[in-house]
Amino acid sequence: MAAIPAEAPAPGLPPPPPMEHPRRRRPCALFSFAAARDRFLRHRFFSAGLRPFSVRLPSPAGTSTVVHLWAPPRSARRPVLLLHGFGASATWQWAPYLRSLLAAGLDPIVPDLLFFGASSSTLPERSETFQARTIKAAMDGMGVRRFAVVGVSYGGFVGYRMAAMYPEAVERVVLVSSGVCLEEQDLAEGLFPVADVGEAAELLVPRRPAEVRRLVKLTFVRPPPVMPSYFLKDYINVMGSDHIQEKTELLYSLINERKLSDLPKIRQPTLIIWGEQDRVFPMELAHRLERHLGDNSRLVVVKNAGHAANIEKSKEVCKIIVDYFQEPADSSVSMGGRTSDGGKSQF
Repeated sequence: MAAIPAEAPAPGLPPPPPMEHPRRRRPCALFSFAAARDRFLRHRFFSAGLRPFSVRLPSPAGTSTVVHLWAPPRSARRPVLLLHGFGASATWQWAPYLRSLLAAGLDPIVPDLLFFGASSSTLPERSETFQARTIKAAMDGMGVRRFAVVGVSYGGFVGYRMAAMYPEAVERVVLVSSGVCLEEQDLAEGLFPVADVGEAAELLVPRRPAEVRRLVKLTFVRPPPVMPSYFLKDYINVMGSDHIQEKTELLYSLINERKLSDLPKIRQPTLIIWGEQDRVFPMELAHRLERHLGDNSRLVVVKNAGHAANIEKSKEVCKIIVDYFQEPADSSVSMGGRTSDGGKSQF
C-alpha cells in the first residue's frame, strides 16, 4: 500500500509508478459552469498548500480499491480528517474551511469517500463499516496514525464508525448534521421528508433537474430563487452521473434494518453541530444522539441554517470547529449544549 501523488510529486516521496487518471465526465456543452467551478475549487486546495494523492489499497486478486485524497505534502502536525456528505466530491464541500483550519495549526486531510470524486472500489461491500475501514487504511498509507475526525451528514456516519472501530487512532469527533441515530422505522413514522429508502435514494442521488431543485430546497433555509435547468443538467452530467448504482446501494446499506440499539457508544469527546431548521435530519436526531452519548458530547445548534449548515453557514460552522479543537481535551465536552447565533453564544 502506498500513497501516490496524483499530479505533482511531493518532496521525499519515491517516484510514482505509471497510473491511469480516473475517468471524468465530459461537460455536455462548449462551456461547463460545473467543470469551471470544479477547477476553481481544486485551485483553492492547491493554493492552501494541499496536494492530491491516490492511495491504492491491498485488495483480493481481480479487485481494486483506490482512495483519492488531499493532504499537506509534509508530515501532518495536528491532522484533522474531513469527511464529506452525499453530493459532489470533497473539494466542493470543504474548500471554505481550509485556510482557517491551517491558520489554527490544524492540517486537513480530505478524502473522497468511495464512489465519490476519484475514489472507487470493485469490491461489493457498501456499508459505512467498509467505508470506515477503507479510509483508515488510506490514513495508514499516508503515515497518519492519530487524528481528529469531522464528518458532515453521510461523512458523519463514516466518521462515527471509525471512532468506534479505531479508538486508539481517533482522538476527537465532530458530527455536522449527521443522523447516525436514525432508525429505519423513523421513515415510516414520518420523521423525514421521505417515506422509504427508495425515495431517499431519489432525493440524495438526483438524476433530473427537478430532483436537484427538491434537494436544494430541503437542505437550504434560503435556496437560490432561480435554478435554471441548463445549469442543473450540467452539474448532474459533470459531477453527479458516476457511480449512481453504488451510491444508491450505500443508502440502502445505511438505512435498511438500522436500529439505535445496534449503534455503539463512542468514547471520544464529540461535538454535535446541527442546523436549527434541518429538514433532512430533524433536530430530534441531534437530541437523540446527545442522549445516546451522554456527558461525552456537546450539541451546538446553528440558527437560520438547515441540513446544509456547513455550506450555508460555513464561516460560523468553521469557527465552531476551530474553537472546539483549540480547547483542552479535558474541557472539550464539558460546557453543555448551546445555540450559535452569528458568533454570539448562549450557554
